[in-house]
Amino acid sequence: MEKSQNEKLAIPRPELPEDEEPPSKPSFIDEASLLDEYLKSRTDRDKSLISERSLAFMQEFFPEATVKDWNNWHWQIKNSARSIQQLSKYIQLSDNEVKPDGNNHSLPLRITPYYISLLDRMNADQPLRKSVVPVFDEFIVHPGENADPLSEEHDSPVENIVHRYPDRVLFLVTGFCSTYCRYCTRTRMVAKDKCHVGVKAWEAGLNYIQEHKEIRDVLISGGDPLTMPDLHIEYLLSRLRSIPHVEIIRIGTKVPVVMPQRITRPLVNMLKKYHPLFLSIHFTHADELTPEVKEACEKLANAGIPLGSQTVLLKGINDDIQVMKNLMHALLRARVKPYYIYQCDPVLGSGHFRTSIKKGLEIMEGLRGHTSGYAIPTYVVDAPGGGGKIPLLPDYYLGRTGEGYARLRNFENREFQYPDLS
Repeated sequence: MEKSQNEKLAIPRPELPEDEEPPSKPSFIDEASLLDEYLKSRTDRDKSLISERSLAFMQEFFPEATVKDWNNWHWQIKNSARSIQQLSKYIQLSDNEVKPDGNNHSLPLRITPYYISLLDRMNADQPLRKSVVPVFDEFIVHPGENADPLSEEHDSPVENIVHRYPDRVLFLVTGFCSTYCRYCTRTRMVAKDKCHVGVKAWEAGLNYIQEHKEIRDVLISGGDPLTMPDLHIEYLLSRLRSIPHVEIIRIGTKVPVVMPQRITRPLVNMLKKYHPLFLSIHFTHADELTPEVKEACEKLANAGIPLGSQTVLLKGINDDIQVMKNLMHALLRARVKPYYIYQCDPVLGSGHFRTSIKKGLEIMEGLRGHTSGYAIPTYVVDAPGGGGKIPLLPDYYLGRTGEGYARLRNFENREFQYPDLS
């Protein structure tokens, strides 16, 4: 999709009814491509599976819908719960969940019907439910919390670009998510931009990447990039891939987990044209590894796209050695490599989610040596103030002996010596 400087680039923009897709800034429309994409999408939906749990939920709460409707990701977005009142139709809300009214909340409420079908209707302490249903605790601000705890805006040389590390940038391409996690680091962005920013807003970022030859790695994030139309995603990928010094492209997303219906064959066939391409998928708990999610991951992995997981350590949700181990094992079975466990960022109102760093180290010690190395991610704290990711490990190195040996302890807390040449 390379164009000369004098040649105008027509940017295709698939249009959908306003209630099906978040609005974006207008651009050019390629009707032929639109029709082709729609027909392929229909064919693909016929092949997607639906689990018994999802089917029962659909029949109870959306009796007029068909399986084709349910497997249409636009339908999932259109029928998402966007208020406490809507959510109360599907689950019995606790007193703490009823208090936020959804109107003056800093972080939007949106949960896809698919993900709602995974929530326990009666148990407000269910891990998945706690991660997406707002509670009054979000209004309690603790010392050290900040709207932009990672100082991303300070490291933003142009709109939508965060350039913190020497050879890579974060490209924030949308403020929209199909389901909002209540501990979101970018509450400030998604609360303000409840829509796709539009391809024209990317030009400054694309030009910046083009001009800075030290950038070899671009992470596309948001919001969630996979909530954008295929044609917008392809435009972005093709522009990035046309820059010679960009070696790898990564996409950060939770869509395969909260809306696996989005992982269509047309999308996957398009993505695999832009290798080397990596997907970092946000998983929270093993209960998210449903048949639909496994199928979505299989489609992506079969297309040669390496999949890595990013998990936020959350109090009362996954801050347990066995719970975290179960998640890591489930990820490997779904062909997803555990990549990061993040200490929860101190965003405003996140105190009820945050554990101690000691708890994170305890979990890492409970994984290392007790399961296969592939199942062990890196535990990191993204340092407030823009310090970047700092890896943390239990202390296995105990110093040196006077005879030149390093003292080491293993996962069983037994001590060993290694001849450590100086």
